[in-house]
This record gives sequence, C-alpha cells and structure tokens, in this order.
Amino acid sequence: MDEYETTAKYNLAETCSASISINELCELSEAKTPANDLIDLTKPLGYGEIRGTTELRSSLSRLYSSRVLSLLSPDNILITPGAIAANFLVLYSLVGPGDHAICHYPTYQQLYSVPASLGAEVDLWKAKPDKGWNVDIEELKQLVKPNTKLIILNNPQNPTGAVLKKSLLQEIIEIASSHSPPITIFSDEVYRPLFHGITPVDSQFPPSILSLGYRNTIAVGSLSKAYSLAGIRVGWIASRNPDIVEQCAAARDYTTISVSQLDQQVAAFALSPNTIHGLLGRNIGIAKTNLELLEKFVIKHDEFCSWTKPVAGTTAFVLFSRDGQPVDAVELCKRAQEKTGVMFVPGDRCFGAEFRGYVRIGYVNHTSVVKEGLAEMTKFMRREFDDVPLMDDVAL
Repeated sequence: MDEYETTAKYNLAETCSASISINELCELSEAKTPANDLIDLTKPLGYGEIRGTTELRSSLSRLYSSRVLSLLSPDNILITPGAIAANFLVLYSLVGPGDHAICHYPTYQQLYSVPASLGAEVDLWKAKPDKGWNVDIEELKQLVKPNTKLIILNNPQNPTGAVLKKSLLQEIIEIASSHSPPITIFSDEVYRPLFHGITPVDSQFPPSILSLGYRNTIAVGSLSKAYSLAGIRVGWIASRNPDIVEQCAAARDYTTISVSQLDQQVAAFALSPNTIHGLLGRNIGIAKTNLELLEKFVIKHDEFCSWTKPVAGTTAFVLFSRDGQPVDAVELCKRAQEKTGVMFVPGDRCFGAEFRGYVRIGYVNHTSVVKEGLAEMTKFMRREFDDVPLMDDVAL
C-alpha cells in the first residue's frame, strides 16, 4: 500500500471507514459542539496522564459494559498510539521462546508474525472459504498444546468481513479456561462495532470477547477503522485481568511515555454518548450503501468473481478466476491501477500464498470513490480482464 496508494485515483484498498474532519465530527454530535471548542486550547501540553486520560478511558469502559458483568474499570484500559502498537505490546508482553500461540487466519500479518519473531511457535487456525470463512472448533482443540499460551482472534475478520459468532466464542472460552494453565484469549476487535449484516437482536451476534465472563481475555481497538479517525492515532488495550494490563503497561514504558493529549481529546469526544451514535450510524450507512454497489459488481461479473458477502467491517475478499483457474492477483492489481486508477490489494501477496486469485477490496471509503472506482473496473473487466495471466500460466 505504501508503494501504490499515493498514486491511486480510486483507493479501494482503504480499510478505514471514510475519514472525517473535526468539523464533520462536531456536526455528527448531538451536543453540536463548535469545532473551535473541541480542544481545550488553554491546557498546558505536558505528557498528561501516562496511561491515557480518565475521560477517554471512562468512555471506553462504557463500551465494554454489560447487563451481566460489572462495568470494566478505566484502570483496566491502556491507551496506545493506534491498535498496531496495542497489538505489539500484547504479544511482546505475553509470549516468547517456549510458548505456543494459535492465530485465527487469514488475518493481519502482525498477529502471527510478531509472536513468531519473538520465538514462539505459531499455528494457524484457518477459516475455510468454502465454509463461508467459518472455522472448525474441533480443529482448534487439536491445535492446543500443553504450552499454548495465547489464542489470537480477529473479530470481525480482516480481510473477509466474517465474524466469529457468540456460540463459537463461548466454545473457544471453554477450551481456553479448561486448559492448565488457562489460555489467554486475545481478540483484535478494530473493526468492531461496524456490523452491517448482523444485528444485536440476532442470538448469534458476536459480543466483545470481554463480555463473556472469562477473566483472561484481551480486546484491542482503535479509532481508525470503525470510527473514521485514523489520523489521530489512538488505540487501546482492555482486559478483565488487571495483571495482564500491568504486564502491557510495563512493556509500554519502553516504547511510549504517553499518547498525544490533543488526539485523546478528539477520541474522547468521538466516543462520548452525544457523538458515538451519530458517528457509527454514518459509517454503518456508508458500509451498507457501498456493499450493495460491490455486490452488484460481483453479480454482474459472477462468471469471474466469487465471494462470501461480508457482514461486518470494511473489507471483502473476492476471488477472481477465469476458466476455473485463479488469476494472478498481483498482476490483476497492477494492471487495474495502471489502466483505471483503481487500487486493490492482492490476497496472495498480503495474506498468504494459498489465496491465489483473491483480492481484498475496501468498500467503506466515500461512496463516490467506490461507485466511480467500480464503474472503472467494469470497463476493465470488459476490455482487459481476458489478458490477465492465470496462476497456472505464471507457474509455467
């Protein structure tokens, strides 16, 4: 993405919900706070509260509240410069040589490559494309070893937009809690709560991993994906186990003194009761509208495109094939951007060699970008697609 996104005319590789300005954020709030009043310009810009402002951590604690469980204490939340830092701190703090981790797959590469780089043994718990990107709980049981330290989940899942449903999460907890010693479950939830194909009234709606009563759970989130505010670089680690938070805080001392006070003021405002509903409503609306556009594109080209329609998040994983063979996804992406200005992400380059022909499409950018980009891709499919090499041709 570093190499190509600056020259893309239609960025359909973008994984964040369509970004907004401070002015737009204020307009979405019921408080109707003037943009000039959002940041306290009289406050001295020292380091501030090292673990994160009380205001922001209190806003986050409300998000993890439950009718069954007690409110998560703000002390159980640690603010980080984005979820990428949060993920790294969790993995650095909890695994090392001699440990074993199991990672839900396909997913963001950091989640399995970092523990491997730290000396841990990593097994991949693979979601199956022919099963709607569902996973097999029996396979998880078989992957568990005496030294399994961590089960790593990505829910909702990047790149597929699939979710691990409530009953499955409960089964994962049963496996983790019955192990001796108990296994910690770490869930990357950066695309939560952007659900647009499943609703809270559904009995299988996936709650946060923190909401199911198991103490040894960790959730990571950020303002980037679901909340349209990647530019403020605010993420967090939350856990029901204060010992885990303390381990992460000790590691954080070597990487981060504090997160920008200005960024945290914006984040706290975005997550406040007056603003969060308008912000999420906007983004869920964009996701639904744009997913319809993408679905029409896939149906129109169903001779060449197949997928499992996403139910959450901002990304879809679409298989492009011809004559029953996957195309060279890297070449497809290069030619599409060269000919049309549309940027996709090749699945086999970014998520694993087995995903030949797959392309990740980010569809929650501004609707005009998605609509015009897919229109250009329709022209490409008609004029250029037959010339994209197949993977068998590449192998030969």
